[in-house]
Amino acid sequence: MTRHDARAAALKAARERDSQDKRRRVLEVLDSLQRSGTRVTFARVAKEAGVSSWLAYAPGLREPIEAARQRQKELGVEANAGAVPPQSRVSHASLKTDLALAQQRIKELREERNRLRERLRLQLGAELDRTDSHELISRVDQLSRENEQLTGQLRQAQADNRTLRVTVESLEDDLTAARQSLRKMMRST
Repeated sequence: MTRHDARAAALKAARERDSQDKRRRVLEVLDSLQRSGTRVTFARVAKEAGVSSWLAYAPGLREPIEAARQRQKELGVEANAGAVPPQSRVSHASLKTDLALAQQRIKELREERNRLRERLRLQLGAELDRTDSHELISRVDQLSRENEQLTGQLRQAQADNRTLRVTVESLEDDLTAARQSLRKMMRST
């Protein structure tokens, strides 16, 4: 065996040991998650084992992870408090405080909304009060006169339309008669 072959064999053996170590860590993490009742996911197993997520999907590891997920699904296992990282855990008192602050903020926003609605209502009322009733009456009278004029123009246009239709029909009759006369004259010549 040459020196190059020996080095290649040593590298291959080291790579095989590293691969076996990673697979062993994945299985240990999987076992640990199941024992603690923590919800099993491919990403969580890979992260806690310190390996890439594609390795968790590799043949030989995928099957036990899927089986563990299926068992948890059948048992109705959800993520427990141990599954939440310590830095993300929130105390009951902290949640109550957040809820109280949120409720207070909602109350303040409702009060502000009501104040703004009342202000708008008063402003619109004042605008209506400022409008002179004589001005409104004269504007309504003007619009009524314009409406009457437009109605008269519409009636006149409809009458003109009827007259023009009668004229068109008469002209069409004259044209038809002229064509027939022309045909007779052409045949006789």
